[in-house]
Amino acid sequence: MSETFRAAQARSAAVEKLIADDPGSLRMLTGDRPTGALHIGHYFGSIRNRVKLQRSGAEIWQLIADYQVITDREVAGDIRGSVTNLLVDNIAAGLDPEQATIFTHSSVPALNQLMLPFLSLVSVAELQRNPTVKDEARTAGITSIGGLLLTYPVHQAADILFCKANVVPVGRDQLPHIEQTRVIARRFNDRYGHVFPEPDALLSEAPLILGTDGTKMSKSKGNVIELRMSADETAKKIKGAKTDAERHITWDPDHRPEVANLLQVISLCEGTDPEQVAAEIGDGGGGALKARLTDAVNTELAPLRERRNELAADVGYLTSVLAAGNERANQMAEATLAEVRDAMGMDYRTLV
Repeated sequence: MSETFRAAQARSAAVEKLIADDPGSLRMLTGDRPTGALHIGHYFGSIRNRVKLQRSGAEIWQLIADYQVITDREVAGDIRGSVTNLLVDNIAAGLDPEQATIFTHSSVPALNQLMLPFLSLVSVAELQRNPTVKDEARTAGITSIGGLLLTYPVHQAADILFCKANVVPVGRDQLPHIEQTRVIARRFNDRYGHVFPEPDALLSEAPLILGTDGTKMSKSKGNVIELRMSADETAKKIKGAKTDAERHITWDPDHRPEVANLLQVISLCEGTDPEQVAAEIGDGGGGALKARLTDAVNTELAPLRERRNELAADVGYLTSVLAAGNERANQMAEATLAEVRDAMGMDYRTLV
């Protein structure tokens, strides 16, 4: 375990304490790229923490990162439809538009202007070393990384810092982006005076959840269980999930990663220990494991799916939610950009 990860864990534990003791001091920013429907990896990796923070009384900012769709693909697809799906998924999962600001990248010009000063604070070598950028490129089959993908971490820093968020719920694989944001905030403050907090990651309770094929869960691979799937579609997807040749079910993440992955998802749904789940299934084999997983996932997602169907039918409500969120995000971004210009000596409203 690296020193960076240990430090991130310690800061995440401090955030957990603040959720209990002083949630009003927390401002959360997180986001999703509208490249397709959200899945259980998003749900356990981030969405449940978003809702947890909201219920605690923290301030919630939720980004739908439409500009970031084009970071690693030439064809953007149905962005409008994907934006709508993400909006529906987040509200159905529990985000309350009366408490959370939900907005889109492309609707907030001042947010994106922060990219310019932030880019001056990082080197090309730093960006090229970012493991998440490398993984995004590898997953997308990109051999030559474009400028927008290379600067993806800086764009994410602008997302987080424009509203001065101090907590970002993520999985471990997204920590490099949070660390880059902390570096950018620190360098800006050192160079121009204190403007930005250094945000902390709120690490998910779930480790990296694998896809149904045993590899990293990815919308582009088609190995995901989408939140919007019906119970029957979920059952079909889980039926084809990869396990192994050994009948007796045991909790052994190192030697039986596919089986452990399914046990982990059951435990997250049921609030039980994966080792206990394995012991209960025992000689039931892969069939019993998948049957219990199907029941657990469908039970966990049933309320979300019911609410989702209601929301999808009310386009007027969804439109009003996004309009209100975009208006508030613009107000915040313009105020932060004005503060940045002042700190940098670029406020020309008066030359006296």
